[in-house]
Amino acid sequence: MATDWTPDSWRDFEARQLPTYPDQDKLDKTLDQLSTFPPLILGSEARLLKEKLATVAKGEAFVVQGGDCAESFRDFSAESVRATLSALLWMNAVIAYAMGKPVVRLGRLAGQFAKPRSSDMEEKNGISLPSYRGDNVNDIAFTEEARLPSPERLLQGHTQAAITLNLIRAYTQAGDDKWEYAFNGLKDFVHSRPWAQDSWRGLVAEMEDSFRFAQSCGGFGDGYADPCFTSHEALHLPYEETMVRSDCDYGLDYATSGHFLWIGDRTRFEGSAHVEFLRGVDNPIGLKCGPNLKPDELLRLLDILDPAYEAGRITLITRYGHDKIEKHLPELVSAVKAEGRPVVWICDPMHGNGTQTSDGQKTRPFERILAEVKGFFAVHEAEGTYAGGIHLEMTGLDVTECIGGSAAITEEDLKRRYLTQCDPRLSRDQALEMAFQIADLV
Repeated sequence: MATDWTPDSWRDFEARQLPTYPDQDKLDKTLDQLSTFPPLILGSEARLLKEKLATVAKGEAFVVQGGDCAESFRDFSAESVRATLSALLWMNAVIAYAMGKPVVRLGRLAGQFAKPRSSDMEEKNGISLPSYRGDNVNDIAFTEEARLPSPERLLQGHTQAAITLNLIRAYTQAGDDKWEYAFNGLKDFVHSRPWAQDSWRGLVAEMEDSFRFAQSCGGFGDGYADPCFTSHEALHLPYEETMVRSDCDYGLDYATSGHFLWIGDRTRFEGSAHVEFLRGVDNPIGLKCGPNLKPDELLRLLDILDPAYEAGRITLITRYGHDKIEKHLPELVSAVKAEGRPVVWICDPMHGNGTQTSDGQKTRPFERILAEVKGFFAVHEAEGTYAGGIHLEMTGLDVTECIGGSAAITEEDLKRRYLTQCDPRLSRDQALEMAFQIADLV
């Protein structure tokens, strides 16, 4: 339990990336209302996730984290949730079979509504308006009214998160019948794609033999019936504060907005309000690590966030770029290893590999994303540490937002189904291809 901490102690620290509301009284009333709502997740669920992440820290499991860059109010549907969960489940199956280890599934779902911005203002055609900061703050439409932060959006985000969690729990209930359905979907998908490599089809055939054998022995096994946990960046601190609940049985405080919360690259600094907030909750938490993070700074942050050296507490999410990871990551890994820190290392190959097309469209080349993943595995092999997972901005829908991959999406294809609220995501095909590429690596 953190000492000298309260849910609002972050207010005495430097808070970056928070929106400015025009009506503070209206915001305060909305926050008071949210503080009376039931928790979205239970402390027992967060403890279960921490236990599972502790097995990853020991090299006995692997993390697959994925979902939307920014969840949308406009495009929310049961089908979109189901599609992303199906894609995560397929990735889970491929990687778990190839590694011979269980996979911990983390969705960027049910709370990823707030986005950090490089600038407070955005300019188009000579008009300057506040930047879009996620649907629980303002609207993506480029109008003065849409870009005004509105407290009511926090209530809508909470409601959508609750519905999403309900769908997740319904779609991921244990049972061989659900795995039969999911596996048949994976098999049909791979065999219907002309770009799928023969080795991938062979792996699916092996998986089917294993699946049928397990069924004949009485079931597919509890390791394949794990839940899908939720995660998001804990950016909007006033909202996060209202969602803190105490667990009477354990005497601990939990951020009940999601199972796993992380601190982003722009809010990860000493004296940060976001660091202060997350140091006091008992959820497993993540810390984004980019090229400007030095080993001594990281170690000081770990002393604040995890003074007890608790396995499963800290996940370090690397985000460098394909051409920087093998230069910068080794010094962090070496320093953390020397301190005996039981952290989980996972790779976010998305945020360092953004580019623009000739006409200014944001995209991410699949080959660069894959190159960073390979670099991540190479560094950990060289350092004698464990590459524990992958963190992807992806969707289960058939979008065209990232170029390349075996499906050979071109710049011209981006015009076909570019649907993201913010940054480009891997499509269902590209996400599954990434799973097969990781299977090849291991």
